[in-house]
Amino acid sequence: YLRGEFSLGVSRCLEAVAEAYAQGFLGRDILGKSFDLDIHVSFGAGAYICGEETALMESLEGKRGWPRIRPPFPAVQGLFGCPTTINNVETLSNVSHIVNRGAEWYAGIGPEKNQGPKLYCVSGPVVRPGVYELPMSITLRELLYDHAGGLLEGRTLKGVIPGGSSTPILTPDEIDVRIDFDSLQKAGTMLGSAGVIVLDHTTCIVRSTLILNRFYAHESCGQCTPCREGTAWIDLVLERLEHGEGEVGDADLLIEISENILGNTICPLGDAAAMAVGPAVKKYREEFEHHIRYQ
Repeated sequence: YLRGEFSLGVSRCLEAVAEAYAQGFLGRDILGKSFDLDIHVSFGAGAYICGEETALMESLEGKRGWPRIRPPFPAVQGLFGCPTTINNVETLSNVSHIVNRGAEWYAGIGPEKNQGPKLYCVSGPVVRPGVYELPMSITLRELLYDHAGGLLEGRTLKGVIPGGSSTPILTPDEIDVRIDFDSLQKAGTMLGSAGVIVLDHTTCIVRSTLILNRFYAHESCGQCTPCREGTAWIDLVLERLEHGEGEVGDADLLIEISENILGNTICPLGDAAAMAVGPAVKKYREEFEHHIRYQ
């Protein structure tokens, strides 16, 4: 079972599966090798929480998409109680290249312990937003300025979220970091989904943080109290800040709520919200305080 989004769309995905069966690459006795392999495409209801592997299994079993407590882990007891391997489409797409070209070829791409190509999705006010397949040996600055063409004319960099909305933001003086798993972790953030979000000087950090947290508050499955109540509380505080009703101490309150969510939930969704909010307040505290004093 695969998780992820098919860039060609659902209809093209189904067409590709049907074509593979017609050509004998899927099904029974593949290419006369006495090997059977079937693919079943399951459709979800669009719940973000089902990107978490155990919630995905619950959904596939026809249940509410709530993450499971582990252990047992999916590899031991997963879908319908059977051992289950769950991977993103991007991960599985590398398998055929490794089989065809060999493990040494794959290991020769990128730095040690972070081998292989990576798909980086760059969005925001850059000249060439898009998806770039690159080795993980490049820096965030190289990705933004050499590949994505830098910021649009008249814009200046204010911050970069390097791995999707759930990863801690980096300031402009922190982008000379290699965008691999280990380097970003040392820099206090994560590679995550490698969805690079660029923010320029016109962006209000308070408003952008509110938008990100509002998403997590909406997508919380409600199973965990820290996540369910914490994201809603953060939303309340950010809403009043954004609308000129902030109170002295709100910045510290946002950090405190985030730290109380972090590490206290069944799945990482609560952590994702906390990592989006806490570091933003700490690194752009003046902007949050300005909302309290002057709005």
